Amino acid sequence: MKRTIVKMPGDGIGRVVLDEAIRVLDAAGFEADYVEGDIGWEFWRKEGNPLPDRTVELIKKHKIGLFGAITSKPKEEAAKELAPELQGKGYVYSSPIVGLRQMFNLDVSIRPCHTYEGNPLNFIRRGPNGEIEEPKVDVVIFRQNTEGLYSGVEWSNPPEEVYNAFMTHPKFAKKYGNVPKEELAISTRIFTKKATERILRAAFEHAKKYGYKSVTVCEKPNVIRETSGMMYQMAKEIQAKDYPEIELWNTNIDAQMMWLTKNPEDYGVIVAGNMFGDIVSDGFAGLVGGLGFAASANIGDDVAIFEPTHGSAPKYAEFDPPIVNPIAMIEAACMMLDHIGENEKAEKIRKAIAEVIKEGKVRTYDMLKMKGAQDVIEKGAATTTQMANAIIEKLK
Repeated sequence: MKRTIVKMPGDGIGRVVLDEAIRVLDAAGFEADYVEGDIGWEFWRKEGNPLPDRTVELIKKHKIGLFGAITSKPKEEAAKELAPELQGKGYVYSSPIVGLRQMFNLDVSIRPCHTYEGNPLNFIRRGPNGEIEEPKVDVVIFRQNTEGLYSGVEWSNPPEEVYNAFMTHPKFAKKYGNVPKEELAISTRIFTKKATERILRAAFEHAKKYGYKSVTVCEKPNVIRETSGMMYQMAKEIQAKDYPEIELWNTNIDAQMMWLTKNPEDYGVIVAGNMFGDIVSDGFAGLVGGLGFAASANIGDDVAIFEPTHGSAPKYAEFDPPIVNPIAMIEAACMMLDHIGENEKAEKIRKAIAEVIKEGKVRTYDMLKMKGAQDVIEKGAATTTQMANAIIEKLK
């Protein structure tokens, strides 16, 4: 059945990389209709809503989305950029991709970080005798996507009933009881057992399916005892009952960020809450080439949206020709193919990417370790289109 995919270019380089990813999908033989969903800064400024209802309806109907990139700014800066007729009317900016995750309960985020042979950006280290080692990284981060610090339950100058509720906690009362309410800003970190079990089981199932030997809970249970502690305790119970053949490891987020440059090849599947999952996935992405190689899936019961993890990079958006690396967006498209059962096409594209990288004839500016500027093309860097063309050529 020919599918309909909601494509959401978003802001900045989002349209550039999304268009190239669709060209690669076409070349791989994936047939689909694409309908464009309005999302991003332009619609915030014009309509006071970066996620218009018409786009929400498209996603409800078609269930699958490819998302480019988004621009987000602090609320005061965002308010200043509203159209004059919308200013002062109570509009408050919030990230549309976070909104989509909440609205459709896209609670399972999957972020693979794997080494491509020949990538000059791969992590290297010195061995015991001073020799250069290039460990192979093959890590998949499962990030709980809708709860924790990103759930949006927070206040500045909290309402009286909220303040009074917090005052019932002895530690809050002792430390903040004499702080004027208007000087407080409070963010909550909320975990539920249902969502925590879902992300843990998704991580263990992935490890089982793809032969990973371990699942690592990367949190901070020694300090954040209730939320991180709950996740680790549930992981122990789930592993013991249903996945005894898979080792369960436990690391603190701060220590993990140190260890990931010491022994990254030792890790397989990592699972974490929203904030720590965001942090550790960017850390591992840095070992395999950076955000130009980092893709992400946002998966719920009925809807799934796939995206690169990089931002909108507005300073590069107007470059002609474009210079940004499209591989992260193409990898996100491959994750979409996996999700809908088009695994052969996904592997065909990944093989083509691997061949281009290993061959080394076509490299974008980041792969050549250049600073992003229009003149990188004159210095030998490939354009965004040339990289996509090289991958398409390998598909033939």
